[in-house]
Amino acid sequence: MYAILDIETTGGKFNKEGITEIAIYKFDGQEIVDQFISLINPEREIQPFVVQLTGINNEMLKSAPKFFEVAKRIIEITKDCTLVAHNTTFDYRILKTEFDRLGYDFKSDTLCTVELSRKLIPDKSSYSLGKLCRSLGIPTSNRHRAAGDALATVQLFKLLLSKDSSKTIIENSVKHFDARKLKEKLTNLLADIPKAIGVYYLHKDNGKIIFMGKGNNIKNDINNQFIKDTKRGVKIQEKTTSISYELTGNLLITSLKYYLELEINKPRYNIKSKKRILHSSFNSENMLLIDKGRTVEEHSVILIENNEVQGYCFTNLAFQENQLEILKNLITPIENKALAKTIVKNYLRSKKVLKIIRF
Repeated sequence: MYAILDIETTGGKFNKEGITEIAIYKFDGQEIVDQFISLINPEREIQPFVVQLTGINNEMLKSAPKFFEVAKRIIEITKDCTLVAHNTTFDYRILKTEFDRLGYDFKSDTLCTVELSRKLIPDKSSYSLGKLCRSLGIPTSNRHRAAGDALATVQLFKLLLSKDSSKTIIENSVKHFDARKLKEKLTNLLADIPKAIGVYYLHKDNGKIIFMGKGNNIKNDINNQFIKDTKRGVKIQEKTTSISYELTGNLLITSLKYYLELEINKPRYNIKSKKRILHSSFNSENMLLIDKGRTVEEHSVILIENNEVQGYCFTNLAFQENQLEILKNLITPIENKALAKTIVKNYLRSKKVLKIIRF
């Protein structure tokens, strides 16, 4: 679980700043499940350049709650979450400073979308939130206000999770259950898994993936895995301490994601099998395969260029699909192009996608 936040401050000397606005979106990796947004009375003057940048002035904050009045709510919404922000060093420092003033030792694991973007979306000219979102076709509103910037960070982080084929983000941030009787543990692990199409990952206590699976109903598929009485099945049940998953929206993305990530992560308890590689060409060298996405308003897109599968992504805006350069920024790139081509060609032999755009 993640708490994605943005904080606006008064500006001023280091560690003397006060919070003027805070927005926190609790994000389960798929959707926002809770939120807290509030102006804050910082009990100090706001620097003029900050007023010009954010539009927030002292007059607006006279009747706003002071930090100590919202502190309990912030603790509640961030409990057992990894804090995520665009430049987390700043937001976490400001939040921790405010709690220090109250005599409370606030601690949390953190992830920074600037650092993750540099790793997963390399060679951008700028990693500022506004310019990065613009290059990725992520819509932004109310820039330099907490709610607008935090929402843009949610969309950026969702894209980064999709691009993280090695699952490093998830492995470093999964929260684990305490040791329990096996049946009770497995029941609790299944509680929040949706009945939807996707890929799932079973983790042991250090976060490492020990088994990957896929299905049209991943809750049912995981449950079937948890009732197997084979030696291998029991080992998986005993060692699994947490579950993560990614919804895919359609069978093609499910297969592509599953087999490519299986090769990257090499989970210990997956049975190894080799696919026969097809070396024939596509009917068109350059095309987009458009299909259903994870939600009604979303599409999945697979980019085929120079007769090779370059990558895949999800879009919810038509102009993202119509602008190839934006699309190339969004895609999760594929290294094993021969395997990807085999998966896509096998699928297209017997099934159809919503739309094929040739270019």
